[in-house]
Amino acid sequence: MPHHEYYSDGKLDRELCPRCGDTVLADHDDRTHCGKCGYTEWK
Repeated sequence: MPHHEYYSDGKLDRELCPRCGDTVLADHDDRTHCGKCGYTEWK
């Protein structure tokens, strides 16, 4: 995927972990996941 598709209005479109606050959640097909603390949101 080209890098520009990650951006929305010139800013990086990302979701931060509600537990850690400073870690970006990984976007998987069925969930978003924090690699630092293990927080998971199922889709």
